Amino acid sequence: MQIGVLGAGTWGIALARMLYNQGKKVVVWSALEKEVETLSKERVHPNLVGMKIPKGIDFTIDIKKAVSGKKILLFAVPSVYLRATVNKASKYITDSQIIVDVAKGIEPLTTLTMSQVIEDELAKCGKNGIRVVALSGPTHAEEVALDMPTTIVSACKDIKTAKIVQEIFANENFRVYTNTDVLGVELSGALKNVIALASGMVTGLGYGDNARAGVITRGIKEIAQLGKAMGADERTFSGLAGVGDLIVTATSVHSRNNRAGMLMGKGVSCEEAIKLVGMVVEGVNAVPAAKTLAEKYGVELPIVFAVADIIAGKLDVKDAVKNLMTRPMIEEF
Repeated sequence: MQIGVLGAGTWGIALARMLYNQGKKVVVWSALEKEVETLSKERVHPNLVGMKIPKGIDFTIDIKKAVSGKKILLFAVPSVYLRATVNKASKYITDSQIIVDVAKGIEPLTTLTMSQVIEDELAKCGKNGIRVVALSGPTHAEEVALDMPTTIVSACKDIKTAKIVQEIFANENFRVYTNTDVLGVELSGALKNVIALASGMVTGLGYGDNARAGVITRGIKEIAQLGKAMGADERTFSGLAGVGDLIVTATSVHSRNNRAGMLMGKGVSCEEAIKLVGMVVEGVNAVPAAKTLAEKYGVELPIVFAVADIIAGKLDVKDAVKNLMTRPMIEEF
């Protein structure tokens, strides 16, 4: 089986290695010629310590080579580059292929989820009906790259397609579940990054486990409330793509959103925090769309809006915590 991986970041490379070791023929595409040259020659990724890239994995800057004739197209580019990448690849995509997206985010201007962005862009290019699967869950690339046990969800409205991806990706270290609630899975994947920023902020302030647990628990409540208002299945938010992904993103040293939040909690500006993390901080990108959706569906998201004000420089982190703690008293559920 031939698989094309579009994106040579940590997640794309970790999954490319895993799939290759399962006997798949893998080609990885990057738009950056220098990145392709370095990865091809050195066979290591700077952010995946301890992992060697198998010599059999091909790297290319030719998107046609990465897309044409592949059973699976794995889109592993940051959310802000997804639409442009789909546009580049579209002329080579056929309806016999399955697109698997692992980017997590919501497009700011359209408020579309990542699978919706893919479908929308393909439709503009005259291609409808392409099968798209969202692969999401508590999955740090750094651990998948070292074959540590990991669980994830293959989400597609067509359960048969979800099961095909489940079978292709699953191995003894990578357990894949299926779910037809694509909206719930993708909302969870996007918005947990915002809550992870908040979790990092309270840690950066020097607060303890109590505060972080409160942010995580009330954060999943906010995500679920918005998801329910939009028509998602409430059960999704208590599963791997929901609370599972939030826990790992809001607590782990591997989480770039958590790290960026910690820096902001210590007084570093959002822009400087992103520079210090050195990778895309998806939570920052997801905030505008989260606010738009909350206002559209009439859902109150106090943690999300507090993070938005901190990012915009309108509110100090410590004051934001005080505001959240002194809101009018309410029932928990």
